[in-house]
Amino acid sequence: MSQPLASPDDTGGDAPPVHGERRRWPRSARPVEDAVAATFPALQPLKFTTRDLPPGDQFAAWQTYLAPLVDIKLPEGAGTESGFPADHTAWNLGSMLVVQQDAPAHSYLRSSARLRSNTIDHWHVVVLRSGRTWTEVDGLVCEGEPGKVEFRSLGYPFRGRTTDAKSLSVFLPRELFTEIGKDIKNNTSISGNYTKLLIEYLDSIETNLASLTAKDLPQIVQTTRDMIITCVSSSTDTSGTTETQGNLALMERVRRHVQRNLNSPDLTPDTLCRELGISRTRLYQLFEPSGGVLHYIQKRRLLSAHAALSNSANRQQIIEIAAAVGYTSAAHFSRAFSKEFGYSPREARSVAVPPYFAHAVSPAEIGETGHSFDEWLKSLGH
Repeated sequence: MSQPLASPDDTGGDAPPVHGERRRWPRSARPVEDAVAATFPALQPLKFTTRDLPPGDQFAAWQTYLAPLVDIKLPEGAGTESGFPADHTAWNLGSMLVVQQDAPAHSYLRSSARLRSNTIDHWHVVVLRSGRTWTEVDGLVCEGEPGKVEFRSLGYPFRGRTTDAKSLSVFLPRELFTEIGKDIKNNTSISGNYTKLLIEYLDSIETNLASLTAKDLPQIVQTTRDMIITCVSSSTDTSGTTETQGNLALMERVRRHVQRNLNSPDLTPDTLCRELGISRTRLYQLFEPSGGVLHYIQKRRLLSAHAALSNSANRQQIIEIAAAVGYTSAAHFSRAFSKEFGYSPREARSVAVPPYFAHAVSPAEIGETGHSFDEWLKSLGH
């Protein structure tokens, strides 16, 4: 018959500790905790609504909330006094943001100036539930409507307008598509059987967002990416001039080269021109809307460093992280980082956004916690 384990008092202080038991028991607790966490809902939405505000204040609040991404204006002749009831709910899956939006008619603009101040270049995939949109890039207009899927790069200026509309959007980092060997055409709208399957899949994700577990998230992101690639590869859409699409394809090559070589101190416009076989004039023309190629390279380096600093599992010292993204001077890195984000690299350790877990905050908390839609966009995929 087995005997009960002795308590510390039973040993009289003379018996040696039961080392085997002491080592084994604590180790068994974490797998149990991890197993429970893996089956527990992982996501909490980041919600913003103007409906609780006085009608005259609603549009200004919506403008401010989306200002890091786009500039918003009312339709010509419309006033703010009648109100602007709008809802925006974001879900952070780590390498993908899912956004549910319901807003009245308005126009939107992601200008060259906005790109210079906010150099994110994710892909924005839009499914309209109701309403219509018209988005223009380089003089070419893409029309969105229910049953279609729109693809738009946040790394290129665009403008457009929308009627009263409900939509489901997916934001995906460009790095997820670097190995597909095919450039996604910017500002395109596709339809067809594969597109229907993608919409149905996104419908199912939306339905289950509140019940997804941590172990579900990586596979959902991967499947979404694969289905998008299938849709893009099967699409026969040929919108866009040869020159425009050629510029976008070349820009994509430059971005991929920059991302792969962030840790190289030799990542300069001259080396880019040599490696990609283009002239400095062409390179500068491509990145003029983003504030220039040097500005773009620095932004990507700082965003990569911020992601590493925000990763609670990363134990590298700050100087090591700086060197990993091409900075040879700790002081130069700290100054550039603080100027870009408004806080120091050391402080960035405390504003981490968990890789697969959304953080629920009310609109009133957004400015205080740093966990805003803007922060989610910046840290997406890292």
